[in-house]
Amino acid sequence: MAATPESPATAAPGAPRRKASRHRGEGQWAAGHLTPLNGNEQFKKDDDGLNVRTRIETIYAKRGFDSIDPNDLRGRMRWWGLYTQRKPGIDGGKTAVLEPEELDDEYFMLRVRIDGGRLTTAQLRVIGEVSQEFARGTADITDRQNIQFHWIRIEDMPEIWRRLEAVGLSTTEACGDTPRVILGSPVAGIAEDEIIDGTPAVEEIHRRVIGNPAFSNLPRKFKSAISGSPLLDVAHEINDVAFVGVRHPEYGPGFDVWVGGGLSTNPKIGQRLGAWVPLDDVPDVFEGVISIFRDYGYRRLRNRARLKFLVADWGVARFRQVLEDEYLLRKLADGPAPEQPLERWRDHVGVHRQRDGRYYVGFAPRVGRVDGTVLTKIADLAAAHGSDRLRTTVEQKMIVLDVAEDQVDSLVAGLDALDLTTRPSPFRRGTMACTGIEFCKLAIVETKARGASLIDELERRIPDFDEPVTINLNGCPNACARIQVADIGLKGQLVLDENGDQVEGFQVHLGGALGLEAGFGRKVRGLKVTADELPDYVERVLRRFQAEREDGERFAAWAARASEEALS
Repeated sequence: MAATPESPATAAPGAPRRKASRHRGEGQWAAGHLTPLNGNEQFKKDDDGLNVRTRIETIYAKRGFDSIDPNDLRGRMRWWGLYTQRKPGIDGGKTAVLEPEELDDEYFMLRVRIDGGRLTTAQLRVIGEVSQEFARGTADITDRQNIQFHWIRIEDMPEIWRRLEAVGLSTTEACGDTPRVILGSPVAGIAEDEIIDGTPAVEEIHRRVIGNPAFSNLPRKFKSAISGSPLLDVAHEINDVAFVGVRHPEYGPGFDVWVGGGLSTNPKIGQRLGAWVPLDDVPDVFEGVISIFRDYGYRRLRNRARLKFLVADWGVARFRQVLEDEYLLRKLADGPAPEQPLERWRDHVGVHRQRDGRYYVGFAPRVGRVDGTVLTKIADLAAAHGSDRLRTTVEQKMIVLDVAEDQVDSLVAGLDALDLTTRPSPFRRGTMACTGIEFCKLAIVETKARGASLIDELERRIPDFDEPVTINLNGCPNACARIQVADIGLKGQLVLDENGDQVEGFQVHLGGALGLEAGFGRKVRGLKVTADELPDYVERVLRRFQAEREDGERFAAWAARASEEALS
């Protein structure tokens, strides 16, 4: 056995013997550190989060909110898509001050996982009905292709699950330290320019992994993405593992593997393993990567318990070697990197021809916010125009598939009547917002309504602006709305106004991007704006971009070279 810093073998001759103490390490199971090192690891060891559903159905739904065990309430219930939502009336200044039980409302956010963004009209109709009957009409399309409800009562969960599962929907592991929703190209299998259809891999991974106790206790959440679109349409750069469609010069279409991406307060862009994987092998590689995370991931500190930290410490060469030697038991083929996308928008908004001659039609709600009535109408509208399939996107948008050419104009008109335009302004198309203080216990500022009003203001003030630009609003530093990789990223915080009063505002990040030129936005020293000043600030910086940009220059490139004065 190798000597440790505490062992006599390492002590200098004649030095006093120190009392041996067991080094806790990073809590890696593969290193033998199986004793839980924090409360989260303890409650996961005490009982698998998947088991809480039985208690919800047989105890909590019958006895009500006050009967819920705290470790279930703020822990294991996430394994079934349930988070307590923020109690109304608590301002952002108290977010980090109050205890969890003081922030908790007696209602829940419920996340419906939609792997690959794939929905049928029947499924969307049920989602709309659940929203109307149990969620006060709320429904948000997230930037991970899910749909979220609010105002859910624990007493209603058995009936909600019955309705969702009757049409093949699930909330299993939509949250928690689990394999979250598998992102997929929303036009998989239908796009004319698709390199390879990843749908079979999404389905097989779901079959093997989701709800499987072998993968239901991870160090933290595990995010994944699979797309064969040349548009790189699943934000692969910021997932724990991602499979990106490429054409190998010898083996043909397959996937390039990326690992270790993620945002939050310590953002990292994913790294290529340099490995090419055929479609049939994607589930095996996925299972290998998630197993490395389970076994070698850091469990001691929650803020280091993501795969990105392990990849950063190991490097991709060692990560690939462990994957091949310990988990796959075979070598992977080397392969090419993805090519630069030809289009700057990756959301599939608008009318596009499918490979079978029919069309898909993408439309843009405002910052992902819809409601149950609208979702039901979208389902009815799609069905009336011959479609049974819809998709959500990672940009908080939605797509109707399989529309005959002679039905397109009528469908577009119907969507326009619902204020779901297929021809949005750059501001409506490029603005995203997280849940914000309205419901989220971590948030400091309001985001959804502010994002919607910002769109309206910018459309009124700069009607001639026609460049792709992304404006992402986040209610706290956790980056659910991807602020670091937006052209204009807005991180919610409390700031001082001109009178010295503390008010809602934003720290500004400028020039972030995804794609093969992915990078994080620039922070100008001291650049913060109040919420009331936000439209003025964004208008000012966009007008300067219009005035100073070179031919064909993107906002991110301009922001990287612009003076601090121009960005202020």
